[in-house]
Amino acid sequence: MIIKAEIIAIGDELLYGQIVDTNSHWISQELDKIGVKVVFRTTVGDQREYILEAFTRAEQRADIILITGGLGPTNDDLTKPLLAEYFNCPVELVPEALEDVTKFFTRRGRELTELNRLQAHLPTRCKYIRNKVGTAPGMWFEENSVAWMSMPGVPHEMEKLMVDFVLPELKRRFDLPVIYHKVIRTVGIGESWLADILKSWEENLPEHIKLAYLPSLGEVKLRLTAVGKDYDLMVDQVAEQIHNCLPLISSYIYGYDNETISEVVGRLLKNKNKTLALAESCSGGYISHLITSIAGSSAYFNGAIVPYHNAFKIAMLAVKESTLGRTGAVSEDTVIEMAKNVRKEFKADFGLSTSGIAGPAGGTIEKPVGTVWVACDYEGGTVTKKLQLSNERDINIYQTAIAALNILRNCILNGN
Repeated sequence: MIIKAEIIAIGDELLYGQIVDTNSHWISQELDKIGVKVVFRTTVGDQREYILEAFTRAEQRADIILITGGLGPTNDDLTKPLLAEYFNCPVELVPEALEDVTKFFTRRGRELTELNRLQAHLPTRCKYIRNKVGTAPGMWFEENSVAWMSMPGVPHEMEKLMVDFVLPELKRRFDLPVIYHKVIRTVGIGESWLADILKSWEENLPEHIKLAYLPSLGEVKLRLTAVGKDYDLMVDQVAEQIHNCLPLISSYIYGYDNETISEVVGRLLKNKNKTLALAESCSGGYISHLITSIAGSSAYFNGAIVPYHNAFKIAMLAVKESTLGRTGAVSEDTVIEMAKNVRKEFKADFGLSTSGIAGPAGGTIEKPVGTVWVACDYEGGTVTKKLQLSNERDINIYQTAIAALNILRNCILNGN
């Protein structure tokens, strides 16, 4: 049985965009680890009717409701009085809570004001949960087989309450399944093409294993999620399904889980004792940034040149003036010369080059914005590819980098 949770984040500041709701993201990750499925995440402003509506809807569709925010002592903090209203009970002083908040201020040499004393007044139907790192207490409710927990919006206070009380309590209270995820990372193919290739395989997945397509710039992730009781068995079953799909899409798979393509390329170069040099025009050094963001990249990365202006393609990379005059900087011939010559200049095993029109200006009818050429030169030959990307400069630079690294990856694999 799937145990469902809803997270309710309260506060106008979240809706105004003044604060990013990292709490809900963190809570979702922690719940997933213990087998609780988050089915809704709701953000609601500091308005009575909307908060009560959020409570009502959450109770109808979740087994667990986790609330963050709105627990301060000021008039705009509505969570506590509205929980009292929702559960139809008064708010009264809890001596234990008063003792804790008093100690909190005493330890810091601060006066306990009447406003601070209000933190110790709680709805009578809640269980007081001590906040060891703040003054706003946690409140635990149980109603109609639904577990409720209200926590401060301050991240370190919320996390402490989750770790010390909420997560252990949920594991004690509910018979939780195990949720296991495995992510396959693909590049060089779009979501719809992948779906077509995998249609029959996906239709034959066991009932307890689900597939999700997670497209992003330059790649598509395939997430397999298994739900059950035996972790090791689910790991084996998911591995078997991945083995079954490998013959269909192995050429597009570059890694798994949290691996990045720059990590994979770096590992391949290091394992094969090979080196890389880059000549980046339209990508402006971004590929170099991705490569050098990996610790230990000095073992395989010899260096790079960013000859953005044609004069420096000639002066620094010995690209022929005749080539630039005949085919232009954004051409197959130019990137071939760039890749060959940067490889030679840096005495590398692989030379990778890019040249294109990143935009938003500079395009022509023959070569519109988003036109990019990539080349990889190595002992086995020179591989080139023409890309037709978007009108967005940042997107074009990023997708060029990912495509170029994938071409390099395939060249490394083919250069056995």
